[in-house]
Amino acid sequence: MQKILSSPRGLRRALAWWPPYRGAGIRVLEIADDWSTALVRLRLGRLNRNYFGTHFGGSLYSMSDPFFALLAVHRLGRDYIVWDKAAEIEYVSPGRGDVFARFTVTEDRLEEIRKATADGDKALPWFEAEITAGDGTVVARVRKQLYVRRKQPRS
Repeated sequence: MQKILSSPRGLRRALAWWPPYRGAGIRVLEIADDWSTALVRLRLGRLNRNYFGTHFGGSLYSMSDPFFALLAVHRLGRDYIVWDKAAEIEYVSPGRGDVFARFTVTEDRLEEIRKATADGDKALPWFEAEITAGDGTVVARVRKQLYVRRKQPRS
């Protein structure tokens, strides 16, 4: 299983069958070969609409939950510990159809993290993404804070 999850294609396929995503209508459309970006879609359906007939806020958050940490841990490598630390979501407009989010972890941000953690300290970087409707309308803004630290060498 670890081998499957260690490639972008394998992780994308595994998430397609993961019950919380499958049931919520969340689909990972793309994970870049270099782990720099992920594109995720959430379809509006009976199981994820709220009282008002728009996307349930929990589903909007769920579609964005793991991606910054997954991208960062794969790009930084085995010498780093990466965890989610905090999150914020701002609902901007109702989502009435399919919505999309692109998550990006740039090399510049990774370099900042590497420098901040070089002496054993932790880094607490924030990452941001927008969830948009098909026409580009912003539905929500998501901020995620990661906890990142270099692993201690074994003695």
